[in-house]
This record gives sequence, C-alpha cells and structure tokens, in this order.
Amino acid sequence: MREAAQLGLGCAPLGNMFSPITDDDARGAIDAAWDAGIRFFDAAPLYGHGLSEQRLGAALQNRPRDETTIATKVGRLLVPGVDPRSIFVDVPPVRPVFDFSYDATMRSLEESLERMGVDRVDLLHVHDPDNHGDDALAGAFPALRRLRDEKVVGAIGAGMNQSAMLARFVREADVDCVLVAGRFTLLDQSALHDLLPLALEKDVSVIAAGVFNSGLLADPKPGARYDYAPAPAALVERALSIAAICADHDVPLRAAALQFPLRHPAVTRVLTGARTAAEITQNVADFQRPIPDELWTALGAYTHSK
Repeated sequence: MREAAQLGLGCAPLGNMFSPITDDDARGAIDAAWDAGIRFFDAAPLYGHGLSEQRLGAALQNRPRDETTIATKVGRLLVPGVDPRSIFVDVPPVRPVFDFSYDATMRSLEESLERMGVDRVDLLHVHDPDNHGDDALAGAFPALRRLRDEKVVGAIGAGMNQSAMLARFVREADVDCVLVAGRFTLLDQSALHDLLPLALEKDVSVIAAGVFNSGLLADPKPGARYDYAPAPAALVERALSIAAICADHDVPLRAAALQFPLRHPAVTRVLTGARTAAEITQNVADFQRPIPDELWTALGAYTHSK
C-alpha cells in the first residue's frame, strides 16, 4: 500500500477556484490531509490571489513546522485591482501580474511568507514562465539560487503545465525538482519524451500534479473540464474508455489516475487538490487502493501521448 506521505495537497482549490468555499471547509480539508499523513502543501500567490496562502498558513499555524513541507511560487506579483478573466472567485481586491525579475522574486517570497505567517518555505518554484523563459533564467532563478544558498528556502524548482520548458530548466537552472501539471497522466504522457528521462539522469525529482487533468479523469462526462476548460468530445470518449477498462479490473478510474505517475522512477510525489475533508478522505483511499499489474498492462494502449 502506498504511503500517504507520497501524496501532496495542491492548494489551488482552497483559493476559490471556479467556485467559493468557506474558510471552515478550507481548514477542514487541510486538517483532514494532516490527519491522513499528508505533510506536503503546495500553494502560490496566484491561487485565490493570496487567499490560498492565507488559509494554508492559518491552518498550519499550530502544526509542527519541522514536520511540514510548504511549497509556494514566484513569478506573479499581486497588485491592486481586479482580473475579470481569473478562474478564482470571491478573492481579495488584487490581481496577479507576471514579473520574473530578480527584485520581484525577492518581493514575491517576502509577501508569501507574510501571508502564510512563516519565516521560510521548503520549496520555491518559478510559476508558469511559458512566455518568459529567458527572463526567468536571467532574474528569478539567480534569486532562487541565492535564497537556497542562504537557506531561506530549502529547494528550488519550477511549476508548469508543459514539459519542454521544464526540461530546459533542468538543463540550465540548477533546480532540485520540478512540478509538471497535466503532462504525465493517463490521458497525456508528453513529459515522458523529454522531461522525465532528463530528470532521472540529472537526479532532479518530479512532482506530478494535475493528475485528473482538471477533472476529466475524476469524472469523465460531457461538460467535464480538461486543462481548466470544457473537454473536447474526443477526449471525453477516451477517458470513458479508460474508465471502462479500469472497471473491468474493479479499480476506480480516480485510483488509477492518482497512482499512475508514480510508476515512473523520476516521479517522487503526486499532487492533487481538494475542497473538503471528504475529498481528502476519498483521495487518500484511492491513492492507497491496491491495483493489479494486469490493469496497467490492459491500459497500455491508452497511455500514450496524444
């Protein structure tokens, strides 16, 4: 049985992603994660425009700090205003703006520490520099390396929804780990072709996030989300085919989706979000459910990149 410690709590849903939740629900989810043995918590200024970090810090305030791994991110500063395109609702009156400069990186971490009420983080990622790779290499990553040298942060990395640029950072930025969202799942293994072999070679650990591809692999049906938007019909059908194969082996699709990334030796942790204590309980149960090898063999035809 897998250890719950290999599972991390992604805190984007705790920032009112798509729909609001109460402070009590957020606290209940974090408490349930802790009680289940989860000690890795992944936040970012973007999530709830600061709200997720605030809720996380409040919930962990009386937990043993040396038993907790807190990750957050840089690359977006929060400035006064409103972002009408945000997927987060009922957020503080600030909006995120991209800034991967050295000074903005230092400022971003300082503000995150204040929101969470902590004096350090264990892991600091550069967040979504898709159109700013050179800026991140020139500004953010030197700042992160300094912070790591000064032991203000324990480890550094990058978190993205693509694998190609993460592979570049593994080669050029002296990172300790990377977080790849949605690119090593039952529906999309594009990270298998560039990032994962390189990370294994360079001894850079990989955190697999977005393992449900925004929900399609949790509950495949028309209208389900894939990469934060309504899923195309062809992908819904493909997810339903995978679910049927799982059902033939008496395994819920959610369980297979959660456990699949750890089949690659470069992947050291799976990250998934939750909005309530009940969702945490379900995720942990699915993560620890025994899965026969025959299922992975049967899924072989469905575990290749698009």
